[in-house]
Amino acid sequence: MRKTVLVTLLALVAAFAFASGAAESASSDSNVIENLRIMYVPSREPAEIITVTEPLKDLLTQELAAQGYTVNNIDISVGTNYEAVGVALTAGSADVSVGMPANTYLLYDDGCDVILTATRDGLSVDSDDPRDWNNNEPITASTEQAVGYRALIIAGPSAKGQELAAKVNAGEALTWDDLNSANWAVMSTTSSAGFVYPTMWIMERYDGKSITDLEHTVQVDSYPSAFARLASGQVDVLCTFADARRDYEDDWNTTFGRTASIWEETDVIGVTPMIYNDTVCVSKNSPVMTDEFVAALQQAFMNLNKTEEGRQVISIYSHTGYQPATSADYDNERTAQEIMRSLNG
Repeated sequence: MRKTVLVTLLALVAAFAFASGAAESASSDSNVIENLRIMYVPSREPAEIITVTEPLKDLLTQELAAQGYTVNNIDISVGTNYEAVGVALTAGSADVSVGMPANTYLLYDDGCDVILTATRDGLSVDSDDPRDWNNNEPITASTEQAVGYRALIIAGPSAKGQELAAKVNAGEALTWDDLNSANWAVMSTTSSAGFVYPTMWIMERYDGKSITDLEHTVQVDSYPSAFARLASGQVDVLCTFADARRDYEDDWNTTFGRTASIWEETDVIGVTPMIYNDTVCVSKNSPVMTDEFVAALQQAFMNLNKTEEGRQVISIYSHTGYQPATSADYDNERTAQEIMRSLNG
């Protein structure tokens, strides 16, 4: 009997020791990533992306090692299209995506989480108040990094454009009749800065009305075309991205034939909410994506802009860095997509 009890006790001790060792091994192994699969969206030539991002393998490996993770291999690929990247994350056949735009992320947010927003060079003004933009012209580049950009509604040198600008600069609210009496240049209905976000701005202020309710709109095929029409007085108002006037400052006087500067002859009359930049997302179905590893991955990507080599890698999409992101940051984009669905029936 004593022998049986002794054998049982020894077996229990051995089992406990084995379990403890296995637990330690599992804990240790959880910090070893055999293969990390990163997929880029094809917003540039795929061969160029693969070439430019090759150093990312060593850079990320080193950054993650500094945080206690051993990554034995990093595989970088480029999706055949944006949707293919979302599908891969959802299926768990890719662990990380880089460069996915906000609207694509939201189509696949059941299968992936956003962890970072790309930053780009900011502007000297970032305000909801149009007067701040008008009082601080010309707008210049900023050393501050921005996680997104504004869309602006800009009035031109026509009599109606100047009338609207004068009211805004005097602190008066524009009425629907003010907007409806102007001639507008807008982009296609899929353009965030040229249509969708300005539509959101109008809907929030004028009882759900939309750009499509305005009596005098013309859809243009490009921003240069919109600015040419604004300069000639064919339209009074246009919708564009926040630093567009910097891009077309020279054209205003040369190609478009104006004598005064674009800053003297145009004024901001509306500022939309932030349009967030590209994302870094992780798969919800990847076996390597623990909360701890996601935090390490966030820090690793944020450290990339600290070296010249890292800055060159992330510049493939004009990214200058990364900041932590949450799903809630993209709520305005969710509203934008709802608007798109309603406008498209």
